[in-house]
Amino acid sequence: MLAIHRALCVILWVLGLVPFAGARELLAVSAEFPGIHFTAPDGTPRGLGVDVLRMIAAERGDQVRFEIYPWARAQKMVEEGRADVLVGPYRTAARERRFQFVEPGFYRDNLRFYVRRQSGYSWDGRVTSIQGRRIAIMHGWAYGARFDSLKPYLDLHVAPSVELAFKLLMAERVDLVASNERDSRPRIAELGLEGDVSPLEPVIDTQVGYFALPRGESQRPLREDIERILRRMRADGRLAELARPYAVPLP
Repeated sequence: MLAIHRALCVILWVLGLVPFAGARELLAVSAEFPGIHFTAPDGTPRGLGVDVLRMIAAERGDQVRFEIYPWARAQKMVEEGRADVLVGPYRTAARERRFQFVEPGFYRDNLRFYVRRQSGYSWDGRVTSIQGRRIAIMHGWAYGARFDSLKPYLDLHVAPSVELAFKLLMAERVDLVASNERDSRPRIAELGLEGDVSPLEPVIDTQVGYFALPRGESQRPLREDIERILRRMRADGRLAELARPYAVPLP
């Protein structure tokens, strides 16, 4: 009977009806990122990052628990191994020293400057056009190598959230907000600022968002599994299908 039971378990595992022996609950963390990881009105986690990671976990036989924190805290949790997956970070040299990134990236963002529509401010891609302007940036965000090269010449003001950054803009406490389109659109709409705020051309940069894991050899099997399944999802169209309801661009 014991042999029959074992054989049945193997058959069910092959059919995907029970998780494999190494199944576990993964903790995935991030900030509240529209379209990527957010809390729906019914209290459930939603977003492209949530859906993709759930699909990957199901294929591995794992469960995933999603939690939202301030962005800097979420990064620290993964860096210290207190969480398994960081959802959505852009890739930078500094972050490479803190995390191991999962290839490929799963979404793409355009970063822009936003201004009060009546301000008359402009941006031509050169630092001289924004030098002396007070610019709100978000705590813990990365804006790309191009923006980093401009930082020594800019008057930067760190805001704890995109919402507060736009409130500072309308209160004329800053002159520009540096943010991505995906985060900015819903915040502008929620604040009723569609007629008051404008994005500037050209874009500051285009960045790709990833999943990231704690560094260390023990994380290699998880990283390799996520990479393998994510590549297959891109190839067979499942990633594009999951992204469509959230209107999130793919790399």
